[in-house]
Amino acid sequence: MIFICVKWKVKPEHAEAWPEITREFTEATRAEPGNLFFEWSRSLDDPDTYVLIEAFKDDAAEAHVTSEHFRKAQADLPAYLPETPKVRNVRMDGDHWDELGEFRVG
Repeated sequence: MIFICVKWKVKPEHAEAWPEITREFTEATRAEPGNLFFEWSRSLDDPDTYVLIEAFKDDAAEAHVTSEHFRKAQADLPAYLPETPKVRNVRMDGDHWDELGEFRVG
């Protein structure tokens, strides 16, 4: 799978509304055939920063970045951001979450 983690710094006046601002993009991406997950979290240290973790089947990432909803996000979302988002992108084996071996429950 292709695993991507993106840090989105949002202008303070738009931080509360960010989940709604990105709702259409999020829902369209989650509906893509090759999407494994697309999940937003808000930083506890900086309420103006959101972290997006997403994953795609190996052959699905190109379809994502060439989709109409991705192009729309490229055009619309920068107005809400003070800087270009930061990203890490890696290929990983499998398409699932592993259990944390160093921490056991039960």
